[in-house]
Amino acid sequence: MTKTIAIQGGYGAFHEIAAHHYFENEEIKILPRKTFRDMVSTLKSRRSDFGIMAIENSLAGSILPNYNLIINTSMHIIGEIYLRIKQNLVAMPGVKISDLKEVYSHPMAILQCQDFFDRYPDIRLIESIDTALSAEEVAVNGLLNTGAISSRLAAEKYRLDILAESIETNKMNYTRFLILAENGLTIPPPEVNKASISFAVIHKFGSLSKILSILSYYEINLAKIQSIPIPGKDWEYMFHVDLEIKDYEMYQKSLDAIRPFTSLLGILGEYKKGKSVFD
Repeated sequence: MTKTIAIQGGYGAFHEIAAHHYFENEEIKILPRKTFRDMVSTLKSRRSDFGIMAIENSLAGSILPNYNLIINTSMHIIGEIYLRIKQNLVAMPGVKISDLKEVYSHPMAILQCQDFFDRYPDIRLIESIDTALSAEEVAVNGLLNTGAISSRLAAEKYRLDILAESIETNKMNYTRFLILAENGLTIPPPEVNKASISFAVIHKFGSLSKILSILSYYEINLAKIQSIPIPGKDWEYMFHVDLEIKDYEMYQKSLDAIRPFTSLLGILGEYKKGKSVFD
């Protein structure tokens, strides 16, 4: 049975590459969406079976708005995957780097490739909503003095030349993608070794410190903790925490133990720790 996967970006986006890796050996249909909010709406309306959302990059850091999109909806995380990102400078066939006046791409991709473009000060870097959509724009309009930063897959799909390969500054450049569901799918507890939770701390001195100490006592490792401002509440924060789990029963006991020190405690997903793959 074909699974429909909603992604942010166009065909050939890194989200599509991550989808093919995660759903390896399964038949999938990619449903492109321009923004993460559009992707979430598609998933919530059940027009797709799953969604894929980039959440952090090893070079550029966390994508904070996406944490709010997850926390403030009923979506849940059912998996993750770490994709090694190779950024490429692409252009119409026959175009040379010396011909380029502008290069379009997503702000994160531009940030990842800034050192490369420091060698070409005459090229103007322009932010767009997506790497693959930037490549598509170049191809569809036949732009001869404009390039894009994109994946190899996007270059192949839109029949563009790769003028420079792997131009990212950090060659260990990984993006973590979350696999999202709205269909009630859960992972059997014996297979769960990672979870994502969110909470606010109650207004008592040392509450966060107590929570972290409790998790440590139950041998729960913190893979990541991310604070997110609570809209309308000055200097108050939600915390998104990724936990690595050795014993599911101990994990459940740890949640019961931290509950008195939290408000709005939510389980965003229980899943298998993701593997690292190459694009």
